[in-house]
Amino acid sequence: MWDFEAGEILAFDKPLRWTSFDLVAKVRYNLCRKLGTKKLKVGHSGTLDPLATGVVIICTGKKTKMIEALQADVKEYIATLQLGATTPSFDMEKEVDATYPTAHINRALIDETIPLFIGELWQVPPMFSAVQVNGKRAYELARKGEQVELKPKLLKIDEIEVLSFDEEKMQLTIRVVCSKGTYIRALARDIGEKLNSGAYLTALRRTRVGDTRVEDCMTIDQFLAQLNEEYV
Repeated sequence: MWDFEAGEILAFDKPLRWTSFDLVAKVRYNLCRKLGTKKLKVGHSGTLDPLATGVVIICTGKKTKMIEALQADVKEYIATLQLGATTPSFDMEKEVDATYPTAHINRALIDETIPLFIGELWQVPPMFSAVQVNGKRAYELARKGEQVELKPKLLKIDEIEVLSFDEEKMQLTIRVVCSKGTYIRALARDIGEKLNSGAYLTALRRTRVGDTRVEDCMTIDQFLAQLNEEYV
């Protein structure tokens, strides 16, 4: 039996096009309704982009004190990159704004390039991100057409490997194990530049946070069904 006020740690497989806040709001609304309370602490331990799916950890009640520690956990992602083009958001939220040559890109060049991103590196976050700039989110400014210079952040990539490369479609799929604060969209941009071309994300799935794997997570529908069983 769950005890949401004493605190629970819940692992969700976030649906496509939901924000992490959408997921928290859905969980909070249903918990408050079932528990007959107007106030319950609910928070997540790390933002996942709307166009990404996968692991999001949600804490309730007194367990929200653990959010900061959970945020520090290592993350694993599976990402698909479209080479030869860029978008302002570094993913499919925005339309392609530039195209680049790809005739020189082959598997050998990719195998030489990918290992260059292992270890500590400085990364400039995307403009379309939740980074705070003078009290506002960067994406709010970006959507107004304002240009802001974001400061690079030090992060660490523990592992990065090529899972597949379709030379005809110029699509590259990689697995990345990295520290908190890593933007896989920005990594796609940087890989494109290192290949003397461009790149943006066409798919992203967070497959692990700490010891929690995506196959161990529940969907929001599974959670609501279980909630309805326990709180009739």
